[in-house]
Amino acid sequence: MAMVETKKIRNIALLGHGGSGKTSLSESMLYITGAIDRLGKVSDGNTVSDFDAEEVKRGFSLSASVVNMTWKDCKINILDTPGYLDFVGETKQALRVADSAIIVVDGKAGIEIGTELAWGYADEAKLPRAFFINKFDDNDARFARVLDDLHVTFGKHICPLTIPMVKDGVVKGCIDLIDQSAHVFDDNGRHSVEVIPAESMEAVEKYRDMLMEAVASTNEDLMMKYFDGEEITHMEAINAVHEGIIHGDIVPVFCGAATKLWGVWTMLDKITESFPRHTAKKNETLADGSTVEITPEGEPALFVFKTVADPFVGKMSYFKVMNGTVKRDLLMQNNTTGDSEKLAHIYVMNGKKQTEVDELACGDIGMVAKLTGTNTNDTLTWNKEMKFAPITYPTSYYTKAMIPATAKDEGKISQSIVKMIEEDLTVKYENNSETKQMLVSGLGDMHLAVLSAKLKNRFGVSVNFDTPKIAYREKITKRVDVEGKHKKQNGGSGQYGHVKIRFAPSESEGLEFTVSVVGGTVPKNFYPAVEKGLQDSMAKGVAGFPLVGLAADLYDGSYHDVDSDEISFKTAANIAYKKCLEQAAPVILEPVGDLDIYVPDALVGDVMGDLNKRRGAVMGMEPVENKKGYTVVHALAPKAELVEYPIILRAMTQGRGSFEYAVNAYDIVPGNIAAKIVENYKKENS
Repeated sequence: MAMVETKKIRNIALLGHGGSGKTSLSESMLYITGAIDRLGKVSDGNTVSDFDAEEVKRGFSLSASVVNMTWKDCKINILDTPGYLDFVGETKQALRVADSAIIVVDGKAGIEIGTELAWGYADEAKLPRAFFINKFDDNDARFARVLDDLHVTFGKHICPLTIPMVKDGVVKGCIDLIDQSAHVFDDNGRHSVEVIPAESMEAVEKYRDMLMEAVASTNEDLMMKYFDGEEITHMEAINAVHEGIIHGDIVPVFCGAATKLWGVWTMLDKITESFPRHTAKKNETLADGSTVEITPEGEPALFVFKTVADPFVGKMSYFKVMNGTVKRDLLMQNNTTGDSEKLAHIYVMNGKKQTEVDELACGDIGMVAKLTGTNTNDTLTWNKEMKFAPITYPTSYYTKAMIPATAKDEGKISQSIVKMIEEDLTVKYENNSETKQMLVSGLGDMHLAVLSAKLKNRFGVSVNFDTPKIAYREKITKRVDVEGKHKKQNGGSGQYGHVKIRFAPSESEGLEFTVSVVGGTVPKNFYPAVEKGLQDSMAKGVAGFPLVGLAADLYDGSYHDVDSDEISFKTAANIAYKKCLEQAAPVILEPVGDLDIYVPDALVGDVMGDLNKRRGAVMGMEPVENKKGYTVVHALAPKAELVEYPIILRAMTQGRGSFEYAVNAYDIVPGNIAAKIVENYKKENS
């Protein structure tokens, strides 16, 4: 396969609500361009971009996949992304290397939550974008209504490039507003160009005027022609749309029916004519916030945006050539690790199909296998100072305890989960020393369910999920003076230890041990044993949780010349500790932290009401900077009440809300809840 030069490469991310037809659109693009000879269907599980076993089983995309095609001498790399919030990390990866985005909208459902989120993601990535109104042939689809809603929701830059062609009251095809031609489709997707029917002329005049106004706004000369009533030529319009898309002055809208191939031909033409190439933005952002000029003739540099842990191929690193040309057998430096990596084989991907190539030009997307020391977000270059800005992933707060199904699974789980974390940077794993649980965090219940399935399918590891334990702690609240005496005589040498200790609450994290013994009633060589006995005892309080903030002053006691030893004094200290728990009014402490919730203004009341039920304390609120119509609610909340909060907030806000949470303190658990915790502990240990 010959190398395609930079100016003929288009990298496009497909975004949109789940079920809007992104995968069907990429499939139809592949078929029309001749990249595949058989049109797959999502329902049949045989599309090019949804090839993972779990995607086939569930019937929707779970990860970002790369497909490529050639249309009119242009190579188009499509990054098909999942529409479900649990897999937004995959969407972020695609957006990092895309040069534009097409947001797919269901013509029947109109603007959905996923549409709004997709716009926000593209906006955050500063990408030019377009809309494709899908399923426009359905009797319930309303192109005009959806277009008006897009205009109202996303602004005046929205303008149509194609509209439905109605003939005899039925949608038969689409009309190209620039060419002013009607494209009529048959049931096999083949199309012919016809004269625009009379019943569509009113719509053509309305929407073409909207388009020409947008075209004129990109250039002062065109603006003068427009106001003087002069005709803007076909080439002027195409060039203006190209410039308008790049600078965000025009957000074009296409229409079609992806499963029937309708309208896709026309959109492919516009992609090659008007969508930006990699070098259109001229500069690439580096990790330190600075920028570097993109030069196709410069030194080779690539950015790894995705990693796949394939049990047969090994680690697969997907990359974009950010600068220069990358060739097979090239030796490059990883600017994260400092190690050298050899690109022994370079591939371009069509779903799971690999095609080996000798070189890739600046702006192209490829894959290289078995780079053991390279991971997602790494930069490979010859320039040691160049490190491209990393992908920013959302924090995963939905945490479950991961339990191996068998002892065999337990032995393999650590190695397997590490490989999955390399692939999915939104997955977090922790072996918690306090609760003795393996904790795994994701973006939602579906995310963890898919993780479990992949562990089983790829590595043969079966796991179950359970509610994570909260790492409670305990603390005394009163000063007490207690005595601990251990005396044991079994014939021969015995055991004897006797201590008197004043206990009090302390501000320190652990044990604050002091000695004020007078007269040698407890010999100095037993002081460390008393301290060690108290430290060991503090591992469990009344409810079985670690005791913190304990001040203990050993002020008196007694010993036996023969029977006293370190074990005896450790035991005496433990006896004193237990008496302290009985008398010093211990309380249970729970982790609490700062909770910042980002929600639409209209839902603030609902969120605050729910916070009250979760023992949260609202500390204030303010408008979200750079996000019109959103408010951030600042609160303090206990961790125990937020175990299911990612799911609850998503349901409460229909996916629009998000939050950030960080434990920064411990606070006293209310008495009624503490009583239940103690009761459960006693039942489990009875």
